[in-house]
Amino acid sequence: MRALDPEVGDAVWAAIAPLIPPPDRTHPLGCHRPRASDRDCFYGMLVRLVTGCSWEDAERLCGHKVSDTTMRARRDEWIAAGVFDALEREAQHAYDKVIGLDLSDVSVDGSLHKSPCGGEGTGNNPTDRGKLGWKWSILTDLRGIPFGVAIDGANRNDSVMLAPTLDDAAARGLLADIETIWLDRGYDSEVTRQRLVERNIDDAVIAKRRKRGTNEPKKNQPMGLRWPVERTNSWLSNYGQLRRNTDRKNIHRLAQLSLAIVFLLTAKLIDWRNRWSPAPSPIR
Repeated sequence: MRALDPEVGDAVWAAIAPLIPPPDRTHPLGCHRPRASDRDCFYGMLVRLVTGCSWEDAERLCGHKVSDTTMRARRDEWIAAGVFDALEREAQHAYDKVIGLDLSDVSVDGSLHKSPCGGEGTGNNPTDRGKLGWKWSILTDLRGIPFGVAIDGANRNDSVMLAPTLDDAAARGLLADIETIWLDRGYDSEVTRQRLVERNIDDAVIAKRRKRGTNEPKKNQPMGLRWPVERTNSWLSNYGQLRRNTDRKNIHRLAQLSLAIVFLLTAKLIDWRNRWSPAPSPIR
């Protein structure tokens, strides 16, 4: 897991530290308990995101440097201050500046995952025997870099989540640069085409639905350029807390998804920087 690589973690922390608001030092008696380190809280959030463990287990895995309640409180402080949103946009801007987003061919798709604790933004998962789950929908460039995200319950159809996913890309100022968009057969409807036209996306390749009552094999139903978004969904699904989310609020799920995307982009930037580095000599 690249997120646990110290080089990647240090780079993300260097970006997140300036975004953290200063703590409230006011107190009616003029005294305070020593404040837990922001860095320790960040590492606890990272451990929970990667492993999918509980906050209590994250505290244990971090050597009890900071309590689970403090980590939760610090996460909520950062969400209220817009830290995770700003961090994701900063990482995306850095990637676009250094490597460049390739929006000539983009693809969008949803990904279903477990959410056993329920809460807002969850629903019955049709692919998991009706158990509670959640779903994200992402829009990726040709290399699989996400630049549009939306979340909802697992019972929400992909075509319904298309509009908020595209609107998120529009809020980042990237929707107008899309040349061709690829969608699977789940989006094959006139409503989807209307939503694309409303957002000035004229070149859309949508896989055709299989007609009912026919025995046409699946291999004759081409899916198009689907592998970039499918690979990105696989990357994000490696994070335990995204794969089996135990939060009960959408803002917490969005924060985790943003942080996972930041680690993905940071690892890509580090690999780009090291692309011409000489390979280490073999140990003799």
